[in-house]
Amino acid sequence: MIENRPFTTLFAHVMLICGVALVAFPIWVTFVAATHDAVRMTQVPLPLLPGDQFLVNMKAVLFDGVQSAGGIPVGLMLFNSLIVAMMISIGKIAISLISAFAIVYFRFPFRMGFFWMIFITLMLPVEVRIFPTFKVVADLQMLNSYMGMSLPLIASATATFMFRQVFLTIPDEMLEAARVDGAGPMRFFWDILIPMSRTNIAALFVILFIYGWNQYLWPLLITTDAEYFTVVMGIKQMLESAELSPEWNLIMMTTLLAMVPPIFVVLSMQKMFVQGLTETDK
Repeated sequence: MIENRPFTTLFAHVMLICGVALVAFPIWVTFVAATHDAVRMTQVPLPLLPGDQFLVNMKAVLFDGVQSAGGIPVGLMLFNSLIVAMMISIGKIAISLISAFAIVYFRFPFRMGFFWMIFITLMLPVEVRIFPTFKVVADLQMLNSYMGMSLPLIASATATFMFRQVFLTIPDEMLEAARVDGAGPMRFFWDILIPMSRTNIAALFVILFIYGWNQYLWPLLITTDAEYFTVVMGIKQMLESAELSPEWNLIMMTTLLAMVPPIFVVLSMQKMFVQGLTETDK
């Protein structure tokens, strides 16, 4: 029998509400700032209630751009970020699935050696190998391109390790049954392994999408053409120019728009995301 303690329940709810308010307050300030004009955002005290310039500011940043960010429309920056995030997340998942499939289900010399070589690359993030990677991308003439912004970030030892662990939990009887039915390796991969790993794929997709969306250093190095700027790069440039010509209403509107795609991905895949992180039995 569970003892009912009203004070403990009340205290827990109060702490949860305070925690949510603490996290949500900066987002609320961002939203409020995005609904006012530039003059109001330079006055003290700063507003805490929404204004009437939300649609005006949204139109300005999406189609006209912000002068402190080179006048590039934020809509184009959002599109660039979406392309890069999708290429990174889908590419990482595809390569990791195939790598884990080969390591678990194929017997070839030095199989585990290759796996540990892949795993050791966790100690070599992009920041460590950034100069040789830049040299390779430049030699391949992939500067100022979506391929150059995403291809060097596609390989993932973490995802390979994760899918290897998932495949190891699948009973060997599944493989034997597929062989009896005449299914080849790729048929077994597409019809059995992929459906049984869909929650793990969804969880990894959410993590990798946010990882790709928030990329700043590599796109900054690989692009000199403003047409390929991502939204994170645009916000950084806006903040650097804010002291000279503050446009906080447009900066906050850009920040608000930059939060929408990751939030949409998390909310739309929330159930599968939780299952993919907590599921252990297949």
